Amino acid sequence: MDIYLVGGAVRDKLLGYPFHERDWVVVGATPEQMLALGYRQVGKDFPVFLHPKTQEEYALARTERKTGKGYKGFTCDSSAEVTLEQDLARRDLSINAIAETQDGQLIDPYHGQQDLTDRVLRHVSPAFAEDPLRVLRVARFAARYYHLGFNIAEETLILMQQIVASGEITHLVPERLWCEIDNALSEQTPDEFIRVLRRCGALKVILPELDCLFGIPQTKKYHPEIDTGEHVLMALRQCVKLAAPTPVRYAVLLHDLGKGLTSQDQWPSHIGHEKKGSALIETIGERLKAPKQYTDLAKQVALYHTHCHRALEMRPVKIMALLEATDALRRPDRFQQFLLACEADATGRLGFENKDYPQAKYLQQILELITKVDAKALLDQGFKGSQLGEKLRQQRVHLIDTYRKNYGKKDEY
Repeated sequence: MDIYLVGGAVRDKLLGYPFHERDWVVVGATPEQMLALGYRQVGKDFPVFLHPKTQEEYALARTERKTGKGYKGFTCDSSAEVTLEQDLARRDLSINAIAETQDGQLIDPYHGQQDLTDRVLRHVSPAFAEDPLRVLRVARFAARYYHLGFNIAEETLILMQQIVASGEITHLVPERLWCEIDNALSEQTPDEFIRVLRRCGALKVILPELDCLFGIPQTKKYHPEIDTGEHVLMALRQCVKLAAPTPVRYAVLLHDLGKGLTSQDQWPSHIGHEKKGSALIETIGERLKAPKQYTDLAKQVALYHTHCHRALEMRPVKIMALLEATDALRRPDRFQQFLLACEADATGRLGFENKDYPQAKYLQQILELITKVDAKALLDQGFKGSQLGEKLRQQRVHLIDTYRKNYGKKDEY
């Protein structure tokens, strides 16, 4: 039985890039031997075991043979006769096919170290084309390492295009798609994930509602970059700059989908795109099995981001309506995420990247102010039911009006 460190831990250690998990491959062992040593089996499709002390994953070396469609259309051989080189050959990219012995020696039969040096994402073998999930994985690695100068090898991109053309992408289960999308959005350059998917044609299959935004014009006065798709990617980059969490990045990615439904004779205006986009986000959430918190935030951003941009000009009653519509009083943490998404949208425009966004602080301060209205005092005065709700609202609107008058004049958005 020989044990090797493999995959991301080896790759990122060589890159000097932070990593948090270690994966191991075991050559020359049987499931019975692993169980006898105290390992706990967790793999269903092939034998994966958890170490009795570290709980790290140890997988038996295996080969794969394509037998059906999609990510699960494989049969695996994890017998004790499978060699390390055979196991590494089934991996997606050469940089992920490097193993390290327990005394620190590297085993690199597919020249992954050279590709790390050259900053190239290159497939290991033609078997790459058998797994459609690898299209998204390569796009995700591009999003992770683009800032380090990595690019996709031309022959690998061609294989990705062939996978898409074959229709294999359509056989991926939503949970696997979502996992890759979610992980990619958390990377250093999530916009590169989208660009790669566009280059190989996968975005048109996975998120056609987003793909169609590229080439749709917006009013130059407000969007000097003009192209709606490019604006979305610029806003996504601003999310990284703002250290926005993944749900915010997802919301920004989908916030302008409604513009894809504007008829061409109305371009470059997009009246009513907010409501149209919200409906599309609901559909996409169901299709991808996205978490409810992601979908809910994305719908809020789609519906009300333009309201937020106009906050400094809005009357107190309209500001109160915005806070109620976004459920800001009951869900202040989500409202913070909403404001962050709106800031990314506003600054994700050509020439606006370093502009302040006072609307966020303005609305946050108003929210903090109106939360101090004492409902108990009103109850003690005899208000209850709908009367109590209306009195609370009146006092809050009054506080907003007072704050607004003292705030002073601000530049318009």
